[in-house]
Amino acid sequence: MKNEMIIVLDFGGQYNQLIARRVRECNVYCEVHPYTMTIEKIKELNPKGIIFTGGPNSVYGDDAPSYSTEIFELGIPVLGICYGSQLIAHLLGGKVETAPVSEYGHTEVQVDNQSILFDNVTANTVCWMSHTDYIAQMPEGFNMTAHTAVCPVAAMENAERKIYATQFHPEVMHTKEGMRMLSNFVYKVCGCSGDWKMDAFVETTIAQIREKVGDGKVLCALSGGVDSSVAAVILAKAVGKQLTCVFVDHGLLRKNEGDEVEAVFGPDGPYDLNFIRVNAQQRFYDKLAGVTEPETKRKIIGEEFIRVFEEEAKKIGAVDFLVQGTIYPDVIESGLGKSAVIKSHHNVGGLPDYVDFKEIIEPLRLLFKDEVRKAGLELGIPEYLVYRQPFPGPGLAIRIIGEVTEEKIKILQDADAIYREEVDKAGLSRGIGQYFAALTNMRSVGVMGDFRTYDYAVALRAVETSDFMTADSFEMPWEVLKKVTNRIVNEVKGVNRVLYDCTGKPPATIEFE
Repeated sequence: MKNEMIIVLDFGGQYNQLIARRVRECNVYCEVHPYTMTIEKIKELNPKGIIFTGGPNSVYGDDAPSYSTEIFELGIPVLGICYGSQLIAHLLGGKVETAPVSEYGHTEVQVDNQSILFDNVTANTVCWMSHTDYIAQMPEGFNMTAHTAVCPVAAMENAERKIYATQFHPEVMHTKEGMRMLSNFVYKVCGCSGDWKMDAFVETTIAQIREKVGDGKVLCALSGGVDSSVAAVILAKAVGKQLTCVFVDHGLLRKNEGDEVEAVFGPDGPYDLNFIRVNAQQRFYDKLAGVTEPETKRKIIGEEFIRVFEEEAKKIGAVDFLVQGTIYPDVIESGLGKSAVIKSHHNVGGLPDYVDFKEIIEPLRLLFKDEVRKAGLELGIPEYLVYRQPFPGPGLAIRIIGEVTEEKIKILQDADAIYREEVDKAGLSRGIGQYFAALTNMRSVGVMGDFRTYDYAVALRAVETSDFMTADSFEMPWEVLKKVTNRIVNEVKGVNRVLYDCTGKPPATIEFE
């Protein structure tokens, strides 16, 4: 059964993916497409509604992205947000000009509760504004449904034609009642029933994969991360022993992580699949010896992973399908027109190009990260795997400043495990975007008992972020930091100092290297 769909036409707005996520939170499937999508393609998709995103341009500029007015003749409800609202006004004969006063951030907005878009919304609500242009004159047939102290048309509508527009951003969390507004559009304007539910998605996906694979052989490069783990379990449920998962333990994982992955996917785990764990720790340590430059580390690890994977793939023999844990943001970032089917001998994400497979299977390519986690829980994957912290492919190598050695890896694994354990005990883990320990290359003088020490400093990092493009340093409670610090310096040999990183992104990156 095909799900109801809302499509988001992207005009360059920074919140394009967030709009889609918010619509999906209403249990309605949503896709992001470039504004260049043709009317014919829109008709083919037959969406229940269309949303125009914001964007950095002025609608009256020479280089401004635009659209055909034919879109308003399809009988499909349209919601324009920020630039999208101005575009609607511009296309339909209204007037958009530079605003006498720009609005940014939290703004009080007075809304007309008679509008279906603002049904059950507080008459004086707080919304997130970010604009320098404004709608100076509405198109014929439109009514103003919201305003601010300086913006006369903060929202407008032509209810008869089902065309709605908001100058503010209902999709961001700073708009206090934004989810209610989007829900009103999705359900009360577009008439959706809400058929995008994770249990149905999982069940349908398993059935589709089973039909596609038939009696073919499937190979999955399992990293132990959330995406590859969920993809592997979906395939295991679909084809069982026809799936082989290759887990390369490069010795740069978090404490006990290799064993945790094997406990879930190995022979004693709940899934009936072929699991191969390659313990290649020493091989990677030897390759990294003496290397200090971050990018060189990454390249060495990536290259060696491929070599190990190649060796194991040869042992397995001819493979019909290759599994990737691609998720929807990856699809968007790599080009919206990219085909889901990638033929044999194509070099995919650094995987060996000689592997003889017919097709790539990407069971998660329609999902955002939070939806992948929901799917994981639906599949019965343990919470500690589903909600594990994001972890870079090169592992702890890029959280160790300078040369990577076995001694440093052991120090960092122990310190990081203590940090994660105490954050979890404090009930903070789900509210932090990412947190981890890193090992600096700084050694300093300390004193323990009556003895002088000259040991390493561990840096703790925790950030708040929704998209990982920008991030703020998380204000970790002092009591937690104090406890973590005491435990690390007392329990981890080789560390006598603990620091907390207060830098946001930008100017820093989330990872240290």
